[in-house]
Amino acid sequence: MTIATERQITLENFLKLPETKPASEFINGEILQKPM
Repeated sequence: MTIATERQITLENFLKLPETKPASEFINGEILQKPM
């Protein structure tokens, strides 16, 4: 299952966020959680 956030952010701001488990991806201004 993929979970997306509702907000759009910049790549610069995404890279400042702490790592998550499972890992997140930045695609087209959205943060998506990678499937396990």
